Amino acid sequence: MAAASSSDSEGDRAESSEASSKWLDAHYDPMANIHTFSACLVLADLHGDGEYKLAVGDLGPSGRQPCLKVLKGPTVLAESALPALPAAAAAFLMGQHEPRTPALALASGPCVYVYKNLRPYFKFSLPQLPPNPLEQDLWNQAKEDQIDHLTLKEMLEGIREKAEVPLSVQSLRFLQLELSEMEAFVNQHKSKPIKRQAVITTMTTLKKNMADEDAMSCLVLGTENKELLVLDPEAFTILAKMSLPGVPVFLEVSGQFDVAFRLAAACRNGNIYILRRDCKRPKYCIELSTQPVGLVLAHKVLVVGSTQDNLHGFTHKGKRLWTVHMPAAILTMNLLEQRSRGLQAVMAGLANGEVRIYHDKALLNVIRTPDAVTSLCFGRYGREDNTLIVTTRAMHRTFQTDLYLLRLRAARAYVRALESSLNPVSATAREPLKLHAVVQGLGPTFKLTLHLQNTSTARPILGLLVCFLYNEVLYALPRAFFKVPLLVPGLNYPLETFVESLSDKGISDIIKVQPAQACGK
Repeated sequence: MAAASSSDSEGDRAESSEASSKWLDAHYDPMANIHTFSACLVLADLHGDGEYKLAVGDLGPSGRQPCLKVLKGPTVLAESALPALPAAAAAFLMGQHEPRTPALALASGPCVYVYKNLRPYFKFSLPQLPPNPLEQDLWNQAKEDQIDHLTLKEMLEGIREKAEVPLSVQSLRFLQLELSEMEAFVNQHKSKPIKRQAVITTMTTLKKNMADEDAMSCLVLGTENKELLVLDPEAFTILAKMSLPGVPVFLEVSGQFDVAFRLAAACRNGNIYILRRDCKRPKYCIELSTQPVGLVLAHKVLVVGSTQDNLHGFTHKGKRLWTVHMPAAILTMNLLEQRSRGLQAVMAGLANGEVRIYHDKALLNVIRTPDAVTSLCFGRYGREDNTLIVTTRAMHRTFQTDLYLLRLRAARAYVRALESSLNPVSATAREPLKLHAVVQGLGPTFKLTLHLQNTSTARPILGLLVCFLYNEVLYALPRAFFKVPLLVPGLNYPLETFVESLSDKGISDIIKVQPAQACGK
């Protein structure tokens, strides 16, 4: 994860990139181990203390172990597991009462989990859908032992290919099993009722009755059932339900629910549908020639990213205003808004590692990152008003590779220490000294911390030197030895230095630490 803050001053840094005069590198963490996308990032003052935190719906490595992470600065403040993969995150005010602390909503599976002060507050579940009648009849026959598991498999596969009503999760799980596992699954589940549950695909917020920044907001949900739901911010009842010809994947809204609003939904069928208040179905349709990869509303212009590496600007009535071609595939998009300047711009994260910022079709800035950009978020973080947070695809790969290499080096060093009979505790009473080392970092520069302890009962140790014996071809240290202060019995003394690995092939060797008495002592 990388974070940068905008600056009005002109920079003269060594790397002469266009972004260097506009952004200050605030933090870079290749070990963040975050797997997410832009819809699952939100910045909010979750405790009402003026300190804005970053909430992340994390997919987990390889889509496993999804969780909600809340970061304060560079550290993870809280983490809680999720039962399903997150689809979107949003911060919103539920009421007008004090203190005006926003709640955090996280859409995951068929549910929206609402947190207040980082504690679970409410869970909204999508209403269940009626099951496919043919599917229901087949499971009833299996319950009465009228058909075996092989017949059930064959019939369910035929329904899945032709029926308009999708199969339930139970049937889909059954069809994924091996033949040897199917009979046991049928015996276990044939008496259970068939349930078909919709899944949330996207989520955003819509102001309830006022346009103020701290006004109440409704949650707007897009579902796999091709519906849009507007939820009441206090009772979490469904205020409005709208139908779409396709499954929504990106949402943008403007206006207030009680007054007038426009809602734009980019769908999997390659179209963007525009809806207004009191409309049960779309009023306008924007037909795209390819699939959308992002949707951002900036200054009443709908900016759409497509799989043809283009940004398109449209009006709410579907008129195309402009098109800009990107130098690489668009992976993610988000809004950059500076309220103090009245600026709204579109950020596009590209596969070549660039973050391009556009005001309409004018290119404002290009930021270059180490790898393909997977998510973008701009806003207040901590107490800094204009912070850009970027995650890249390489972070997890780099983290895993370096972690495996670090474990391998540690294991090899441990084996060598056992074979060489290296002992961190002095074996003689003349030098009652205990020493152990801690290595931090993933390279090529490591932090080496030596912990020295005088193990005698009453005698202090004075005039001690610590020497490092190492292969100068593989390692470089600032100093080969340094003096140790007076060691009082029983206390732990940490001594720090840095080690630079000079090998680019992962070759490692032992660094010996040798305590010695200074001359004349």
